[in-house]
Amino acid sequence: MSARAKSQQLGLANPRVQRLRRLVRRGADRRQEGLVVAEGPKVIRAAHEGGAEIREIYLGPHADPAVEQLAESSGLVVQRLASGVIERVASTVTPQSEIALVARPAATLDSLATAWLVLVGVGIQDPGNAGTMARTALAAGASGILFTEGSVDVFSPKTVRSSAGAVFALPVIEGIPAAEALDGIGGRGLTRIATDAAAGDDLYEADLPARTAVVVGNEAHGLPAALGPQLDRTVRIPMVGPADSLNVAVASAVVCFELLRRHRSTGGGA
Repeated sequence: MSARAKSQQLGLANPRVQRLRRLVRRGADRRQEGLVVAEGPKVIRAAHEGGAEIREIYLGPHADPAVEQLAESSGLVVQRLASGVIERVASTVTPQSEIALVARPAATLDSLATAWLVLVGVGIQDPGNAGTMARTALAAGASGILFTEGSVDVFSPKTVRSSAGAVFALPVIEGIPAAEALDGIGGRGLTRIATDAAAGDDLYEADLPARTAVVVGNEAHGLPAALGPQLDRTVRIPMVGPADSLNVAVASAVVCFELLRRHRSTGGGA
């Protein structure tokens, strides 16, 4: 018997649907249950392929059949939502028809013991930036990404969506005070390179070791001056136009891919 046949259509008043709605909207509830909300077939597939544990799947009337097949292959019974329910539950104005509840991944600094490239966000506040940074880190072959204490919830629905599921495909470390995180990274043999729009060595002329942590700061205020002792060097991205700085996610991408360009042939990012 198929997952479709086993399931019944759930209305908005159903307790399961009400719980799902709370989990989509409330980070405290997601943390309490240790869950992440994954929306849309691409993100759900990324969670599955990244080895994350998918706990529950909810499908609207126009859901992608491939997600139902994934549920069946994983031994999950699909929870099918009645017409109009997904629009009241999902986190977007124009929602997709698939929502999965995924066990919240957990990683520690120990997962960086052999890392060649780590992206570190200090006090990142915008979910779109955080998601794009995770996607960039994955594309550049980074060994992990770290968001310090005070950063946005990297597993919020918007961040997960912005990452295109990348948060399920590489180690994500979160919630550690910045100084402690940078001490831990340095203690594991990585060179901690900060980005600065106006100071430091030209990125394309600087010495960039094969094992590097790229450290970027808050969108408005950059990196706190107090973190100076926890940083090994600073680089700037040369610009010829009148802009005085780059978006933090863009700056992260430029530096990470410069590291990949330099070290791919010697094993970095392989």
